[in-house]
Amino acid sequence: MIRQIEGSLAVAEAVALCRPEVICAYPISPQTHIVEGLGAMVKGGTLTPCEFLNVESEFAAMSVAIGSSAAGARTYTATASQGLLFMVEAVYNASGLGLPIVMTLANRAIGAPINIWNDHSDSMSQRDCGWIQLFAESNQEALDLHIQAFRLAEEMSMPVMVCMDGFILTHAYEQVDMPTQAQVDAFLPPYEPRQVLDPADPVSIGAMVGPEAFMEVRYIAHAKQTMALDRIPQIAAEFAQVFGREAGGLVRGYRLEDADTAVVALGSVVGTLEEVIDARRAAGEKIGLLSIRSYRPFPLAAVRAALAGVKHFVVLEKSFSVGLGGVVALDVRKAMSGMAAVGHTVIAGLGGRPITQASLQRMLDDVMADRLQPLTFLDLNWEIVNRQLAREASMRRSGPIAENLLRDIGQKPAPEAKP
Repeated sequence: MIRQIEGSLAVAEAVALCRPEVICAYPISPQTHIVEGLGAMVKGGTLTPCEFLNVESEFAAMSVAIGSSAAGARTYTATASQGLLFMVEAVYNASGLGLPIVMTLANRAIGAPINIWNDHSDSMSQRDCGWIQLFAESNQEALDLHIQAFRLAEEMSMPVMVCMDGFILTHAYEQVDMPTQAQVDAFLPPYEPRQVLDPADPVSIGAMVGPEAFMEVRYIAHAKQTMALDRIPQIAAEFAQVFGREAGGLVRGYRLEDADTAVVALGSVVGTLEEVIDARRAAGEKIGLLSIRSYRPFPLAAVRAALAGVKHFVVLEKSFSVGLGGVVALDVRKAMSGMAAVGHTVIAGLGGRPITQASLQRMLDDVMADRLQPLTFLDLNWEIVNRQLAREASMRRSGPIAENLLRDIGQKPAPEAKP
């Protein structure tokens, strides 16, 4: 059924169609509308049997999720930004225990300074936590990926994080094709846990593991992620058969067949990039796009195969490793190791800064003119950056950085002089 609906509520309805038995969450923007929607369904009796727990913190949310999943319940939660950081200890426990929890991550910047807008700093901070990470390009794909996530999590007995850009997707109203309950039931079988706590057959979980077996436990987590590289595209293909549309998979190429130059990206910026690439193609330039859908496990072979014919590739990403550069770019460069293609990293959209078609056109102009630097910060305001660096070099008590920058661009008044 075609619906005009907010992205968050579309995800809430998709999760409800997956028949979760326990939903535990603590509200944090821009995730809040998802769990509000699910809470209303549970309270109104349209989502039953299901227990909704509004817990006291994000750490508690993941702790409850671990308990309910270990007890054999299909379990869902959602968070964003600092909320994800607050639950990190339990996030690692969930993957270490091999529990098939599904969590929406409404991607949002991490402070300080405080920022509630979108970038990918939160999910990238947990790239090594053992969770599968799937990225949505649109609200339709966010909806579809949640249905696939429950199937994948429960087959692999691994937790899955579905990442959707905060506000850009979560709060955008778009048309989506909402599946029926019968379609979801045909695709997602009833939950049969691989491990479950049973009073009739008591076991301990989460026991201390010493040097004699810890490495082996961690390797098994790695091995299962590697297995997921095969299962993710298979599940995506089965989804297309049932629902009549494509979603998910490892990567998706756009106009890459004869491309000399490729842009690599993930998330909602892909749609903007497609329009820019169409314009460059119309001007006769051989440019393509590679969208990464599965960030963890990272599809090294698929990325290498998709970019095999390019001479230049640009990794456009909404996060970066301070003191080094791109985060996603490190994985792409590993995939391209030994290839002749020249790689560039472009950091863009941090803290919700708009990534406009005009900025992307200028970036591609630089690529074509061979003047794009190995590491570029798109639309960085060099004037206020250099002014702050000069300020710190010239005075010991240079003041707080963020407030200084806001004053420099005229968004914050200068402090009054003391008498």
